[in-house]
Amino acid sequence: MSEELIGMVLADAGERMDEAVAAARREFSTVRTGRASSALLERVPVEAYGVTMAMRELVSFAIPEASQLIVTPHDRANIAAVERAIQQAQLGLVPSSDGRVIRLSFPPLTEERRRELARLVGSMAEDSRNRVRGLRRQARKDLEGIEKEGGVSADSVARAGEQLDGITRAHEKQIDEALASKEDELLEV
Repeated sequence: MSEELIGMVLADAGERMDEAVAAARREFSTVRTGRASSALLERVPVEAYGVTMAMRELVSFAIPEASQLIVTPHDRANIAAVERAIQQAQLGLVPSSDGRVIRLSFPPLTEERRRELARLVGSMAEDSRNRVRGLRRQARKDLEGIEKEGGVSADSVARAGEQLDGITRAHEKQIDEALASKEDELLEV
């Protein structure tokens, strides 16, 4: 029974770490590069129909070229609200509307801004690594609790701890790979 508990603790920790890596990737996608990306706007809050909604619920996105994003509201009545939300988000983008769609041009980033964004992404990655390490600490406490309850040898808990460290290293590596990819994208001219 206790061996099953150890397996459950490891599986739960792995799933939570997977979620932390996915959250890190989502966070990275919100950092603007010189390329058009809908991820930058998807979670921007828009006041429409008397409530605040995420932009992705009100519009569709198209990327006709690398530096341009077209935002098409599902309901034309919301075009002003969407445009206002883009301006309030302070993303450095100037919306241009023709009454049906909103066009956003992504200007190229300066070298200084690229470096600044790379530092920001590095900070996000460190926060994500810390989240993964926190999950490892919690799983270790759970393993120690199982050992104290009895029925499992200290060796079994030690082996599970080694497996947990391997799972943690694998997830940290995934975060590092996502970071390297985002930094390459940011520093690409």
